[in-house]
Amino acid sequence: MKFQTIPYSIPWNLFLITLGSIIIGIGLKAIVIPNGMITGGFSGAGILLFYYTQSLTPGIWYFVLNIPVFILGWLFISRRFLFYSLYGAIILAIAIDFIRFEIPFKDLVLAVLAGGTIIGAGAGIIFRSLGSAGGNDIISVILNQKFGIRIGTYNFGFNFILFLFSFGTLAADLILYSMAMSFITSQVIEYFMTLFNQRKMIFIISNNPRQITDEIMKKLNRGATFLKGEGAYSGREKEIILTVVNTFQIKRIEEIAFAIDPDAFLITENTFNVLGKGFSRRKIY
Repeated sequence: MKFQTIPYSIPWNLFLITLGSIIIGIGLKAIVIPNGMITGGFSGAGILLFYYTQSLTPGIWYFVLNIPVFILGWLFISRRFLFYSLYGAIILAIAIDFIRFEIPFKDLVLAVLAGGTIIGAGAGIIFRSLGSAGGNDIISVILNQKFGIRIGTYNFGFNFILFLFSFGTLAADLILYSMAMSFITSQVIEYFMTLFNQRKMIFIISNNPRQITDEIMKKLNRGATFLKGEGAYSGREKEIILTVVNTFQIKRIEEIAFAIDPDAFLITENTFNVLGKGFSRRKIY
């Protein structure tokens, strides 16, 4: 199996979903529930129903809430994403109910930090796969595809209503702690999403663009594109190099450019979700 095809393979995606679901389960069962808090999304809704009814289990509630969601998913999203997500929902529900240990904290703030970090890490790992753990992920995809509603906008609205309904069931301070934990979770997810996918877009202005480009392609195995430009002061036409590299190759680019042209001018910008030859290209939904 070629390295480039690993992210698309079934074993790799099942591994990511399984690992991420177990990590989320640890965060929920070992930290969130023992401290009487909730999370955002369907897992939080399942925990809130468990608190309110004192029947079934948080894992069973989570799976029950997902049943109508998967019925909708069968009609509106791809079968691959749906089956991966169904697997993720089952593993997460099992993990929530079968994890028996607790991580004790004397300070609730530390529990918030740990819970948000662990749950965010698990969710971030799942988001690196071709599936999800069900729940809001499926609904947000459907709403985005059919009505153009942004995924972040829907998730914010759902969590706002969820925390609003938790008043009367949970103490106000626990709700605020839960909201803080959800914010930390979202930040950790964002970090995991960009951790292995961040790229750098580099513009190079030089009097030796062809020589620099040849060295980039030969030494770094990266492509480049020439953009037509014109010096504002000199009025001379220039070929501006545009290339995209990972963070570890920035210094190599600088070394190549300045070794050939000490007067070269480089501009480096962060960029994400680079798709095409030499970079991961996959359609999830």
